[in-house]
Amino acid sequence: MKEKDENGTQPSVVTEKVEKLLKCMSLDEKAGQLAQISGAPWMTGSGSPENYIREGRAGSVLWLNDIKRINELQRIAVEESPSGIPLLFALDVIHGYNTIFPVPLAMASSWDPSVAEQSQAAAAAEARAAGLLWTFAPMLDIARDARWGRIVEGAGEDPFLGTAMAAAQVRGFQGTDISGSEQIIACAKHFAGYGAADGGRDYDPVYLPETQLRNVYFPPFLAALKAGVGTFMSAYMDLNNVPACANRRLLHDILRGEWNFTGFVVSDAFSVKNLITQGHARDKKDAALRSFKAGLNVDMASGSYLEHIPNLVRSGEISEEELDEMVRPVLALKIRSGLFEHPYTDETLLERVTARPGQRKTAKRAAVRSMILLRNEAGLLPLSKKLKNIAVIGPLADSEEATEGPWMVFGHTPAAVTVLQGITAKLPDAVVTYAPGPEIYRQTPHPFGESDTSEKKPVQTAEEAERAFKTAVETAERADMIVMVLGENADMAGEFASCASLDLPGRQEELLETVYALGKSVVLVLLNGRPLSINWAAEHIPAILEAWEPGSEGGSAVADILFGDANPGGKLPVTFPRSSGHAPLYYARTLTHAPESSPDYRSRYWDSPTTPLYPFGFGLSYTTFTIGNIALSEKTIKTGGSLTVTADVQNTGKMTGDEVVQLYIHQKWGKDSRPMEELKGFERVSLEPGETKKVAFKLGPDELQYWSTSEGRWIQEQAAFDVRVGSSSLAELHADFEVTG
Repeated sequence: MKEKDENGTQPSVVTEKVEKLLKCMSLDEKAGQLAQISGAPWMTGSGSPENYIREGRAGSVLWLNDIKRINELQRIAVEESPSGIPLLFALDVIHGYNTIFPVPLAMASSWDPSVAEQSQAAAAAEARAAGLLWTFAPMLDIARDARWGRIVEGAGEDPFLGTAMAAAQVRGFQGTDISGSEQIIACAKHFAGYGAADGGRDYDPVYLPETQLRNVYFPPFLAALKAGVGTFMSAYMDLNNVPACANRRLLHDILRGEWNFTGFVVSDAFSVKNLITQGHARDKKDAALRSFKAGLNVDMASGSYLEHIPNLVRSGEISEEELDEMVRPVLALKIRSGLFEHPYTDETLLERVTARPGQRKTAKRAAVRSMILLRNEAGLLPLSKKLKNIAVIGPLADSEEATEGPWMVFGHTPAAVTVLQGITAKLPDAVVTYAPGPEIYRQTPHPFGESDTSEKKPVQTAEEAERAFKTAVETAERADMIVMVLGENADMAGEFASCASLDLPGRQEELLETVYALGKSVVLVLLNGRPLSINWAAEHIPAILEAWEPGSEGGSAVADILFGDANPGGKLPVTFPRSSGHAPLYYARTLTHAPESSPDYRSRYWDSPTTPLYPFGFGLSYTTFTIGNIALSEKTIKTGGSLTVTADVQNTGKMTGDEVVQLYIHQKWGKDSRPMEELKGFERVSLEPGETKKVAFKLGPDELQYWSTSEGRWIQEQAAFDVRVGSSSLAELHADFEVTG
């Protein structure tokens, strides 16, 4: 009996079906499998989707979120196209379809891969019930510049944490059998280096040495591949002067040659045609040829493959054998996913799936576990439920859009529990007053809003904003306790959402300072998609909760934490800089000849400390913990060997809580300079008051090797290592060991 693949299907069966289809397909049909067309009426291009599909000149459809329309187009593909090959319907299901989960950056803040896996599994069930079989997620770009808008879509700055979250999301979307009725195909994007764009400016060029690519930016993608991800997406930008969607070294040599990826690669939207703009291709024909030869299987919506691949084959510039090789993984994934057996969707299913109690329960659990307590002076939090007069102030306090965050699927109607609603429900006998204060806006409109036909709310005038400011202060003055809900609108993070400043937008800080000056107790709740430079608040506001953009149950989760029904246990997956001028700022830097630990150290900037406002891995709790008794199973190991690091973590407070124990290493010398610390292990531990648990981490070749600039390959050296264990990247519990020959 032949060995089965990871989805339980006999590889020979899939191969036989693929080859049988290829023999029946015309040249135009084969090229059609590599063409993804738009299903949106506002982006249909020169021809209707029906005609392309009927002719067999489309393999997948995006920008369509209508079950009836999906079934209608699928019926044309199956019953009227020459070979009857069903379509893949795809959409960006980033952190939920109908039920919205915390944004991916927030999921990473849980330091709990099960949060990401369960959330994406729940999202997959709804998406599949909506007729979708393919999501353009997870985004696996490491991001170390908080100005980059798409930092919200990833797991932050660290490759080790990012790797754990990557694999978890793939498992969530695809499950153990991709043909399951509640699974969808995942897409690892954007390959590769997109998060390192110059100046944090979306789409700008990226220049990364091989060492950075291998050690920092590739690991989450490789983890997704090992988890069985079905597809990859190439990135928009130039990588070292070669656009990613035409970068043969990325898409062919590394992805297929080194990593043995057997799925297919799709471009980002229009990026094949954009090769002309980038000065890489002379015209669409040249763009199609360059991308195809680089190893890009599917052209997303630019029409370049649709228009030119058949003629490129006829002219001999592409052989039919090459075309067949590019089509095979597309057909194979359609077969493995069960699409041929079940091409249509029950149009009554989505309502039933969304109504499951588990959907909202999973969303709330994810939101609670993702939130981070940044400050809690004098134990102000948790608040008493006996409060009788509380004011909720801020432009985001009752915003469903800001609570759910960016990257909603087309047609989604926000339906989140807002912070105001969560607090009001938590205190049914209290007077809860609300004032938004001045509204906040982007200085330039979001391009995605151009296709939104809903009625636009007029921009607040200066006079209206001033009245709103005054009303907010007066409302706060009449209350005993004030919860300020500040941060960013949903359109201020995500694609087309890079920003030059990390300060609170609009007049929010002015409002915060004015309310604080009233002398009342103030709690700050942040709803945002990136680190913010909240320097004044970090010094003056006694309690700060980073809630990110927490999803459909976000307001309920915030209320649970504020009033002690849940204990925050999240940790930062990114460094909070004091200023946008500090970006990119990240913890895993190499030591300079004058490091901060040197007695001769002077600040790198004469006008600001270079230390972060909040370090990577940081987060407080309503209880207290101690981490001690570090022990190494070996003090010396040989190259290729392993050791175990253990430590005890104890809850020394009076409330059940979670601590994330983190392990960092530093190689003291070697052929290359090594980061002063690198995360190589973590575990989120729940402890009752007084309880102690032992955590254990393995350090072996996978954790100790690195890609060497000097050697141009992966190496593990004979060297001494520092090991630190603690509750953030400032971990102080220390031991050391040595690797010998």
